[in-house]
Amino acid sequence: MAGDGEGAGLRREFVEQDGVGVADQLQRLWTPHRLAYIKGENKPEGDDESGCPFCRLARLDDETALIVARGESVFAVLNLYPYNPGHLMVVPYRHVADYPDLTAEETVELAEFTQRAMRVIRRVSAAHGFNIGLNQGVAAGAGIAAHLHQHVVPRWGGDSNFMPVIGHTKVLPQLLGQTRQLLADAW
Repeated sequence: MAGDGEGAGLRREFVEQDGVGVADQLQRLWTPHRLAYIKGENKPEGDDESGCPFCRLARLDDETALIVARGESVFAVLNLYPYNPGHLMVVPYRHVADYPDLTAEETVELAEFTQRAMRVIRRVSAAHGFNIGLNQGVAAGAGIAAHLHQHVVPRWGGDSNFMPVIGHTKVLPQLLGQTRQLLADAW
């Protein structure tokens, strides 16, 4: 889409490409950054700390790592492959895989950060609800099973429309760096 320069509205511009078959007038939403996730690039192969992306992120500066806030034993970081805008994770600094292996202090701060994340996201984006969860183990869907992380996914009525359900595409209206800044400022 391109603007007409006068602010009176938007018009669609269709660009034909040779060799793609019959023109169907559909808009394509290209998300090449998702290919890294689909291929499993940068996914740690072992259970040790040396290849763990969460351990690496904790050593980087907040802006580079997309860290929203840091605590004594946990930090909140944006998900690189978010289900919805503002999807973040609460992660212990300690490389631990299983929820029962958290210390009492880690468990309390993980819960407090989760509550804080919900309050902040509600304040800055008026989320209607949340999915909160831990995927424990590869069989349960954990992409990085060796390092526990709790997802905080904001939800809005109608956010599961045809794009993700039929088109298998998620439209995110804001760059991750902008989302991180917005949430960090409100934290």
